[in-house]
Amino acid sequence: MAFSSVRDMVELCKETGRPLYEVILESDLTESGLTRAESEAEMHRLWSVMCATSAGYCRTDRSMSGFAGGDAAKVSEAAARGILYADGYFADVMAEALKTAECNACMKRIVAAPTAGSCGVLPAVLLPLWRRGLADETAIHRALYIAAGFGQVVAARATLAGAEGGCQAEVGAASAMAAAALVDIRGGTAEQCAEAFAMALTNLEGLVCDPVAGLVEIPCIKRNVIGAMNAVSAADMALAGVVGHIPADEVIDAMAEVGNAMSQDLRETGIGGLAGTPTGRAICEIVTMNGREEEA
Repeated sequence: MAFSSVRDMVELCKETGRPLYEVILESDLTESGLTRAESEAEMHRLWSVMCATSAGYCRTDRSMSGFAGGDAAKVSEAAARGILYADGYFADVMAEALKTAECNACMKRIVAAPTAGSCGVLPAVLLPLWRRGLADETAIHRALYIAAGFGQVVAARATLAGAEGGCQAEVGAASAMAAAALVDIRGGTAEQCAEAFAMALTNLEGLVCDPVAGLVEIPCIKRNVIGAMNAVSAADMALAGVVGHIPADEVIDAMAEVGNAMSQDLRETGIGGLAGTPTGRAICEIVTMNGREEEA
């Protein structure tokens, strides 16, 4: 995809009268050299992997550190008992975000959307809609193109790497991509997709990347939940006509500026933030010790 600005995508929709996903798809075909059938087959494959990851979740699986696994099942079971504030779609979103992120920590197959650390956000908002019959596979595939288009602009203008931009570049970008995708599924305009994207990314601007023990587990897994729930909120606001006032491209540029200003300790080094707390350091020692015992 060749777009370097959200504005260009939206303006092309206005000029041509074509839907946003078509504009994004055609740009991708031009750049990749794929046929439409080949591109759509690849998107179908990615969606199939997202579905398989969720279906293959096992509540007894644990990551090698022992600190990740089983939480998605806890949320689903608590929702079934009616003891949560969230229920229905929102409870499913939380559980699905945890499922995929936990599968990543347990070394299972996931789709990096856009990164492994943020892999739970997009499936979390899309799978429950599909399972409830609120979006068919055609709508889901269109939404995935929408998400990819916005993600490509983030990659072009800023970064999607936590090591370079903090977690705002990973979970923040994933959340914004998911928000735009949700607006499209509800029949929102290209402008509303851009508004949802901008508001979602704005809400997570400044989020640092501070993985405890250098693992994509604490706090990464739970941040996927926040990213997914934030995406739903931003999508709903945009669909209601709420605007964030700062254009999407400027929000991306601000995110890049904030990422550049972050201390290196807060960019995936496992040194600062939560990783630097007494408990964070203690967990790191446990993980390191366990690793040495396994090597021995």
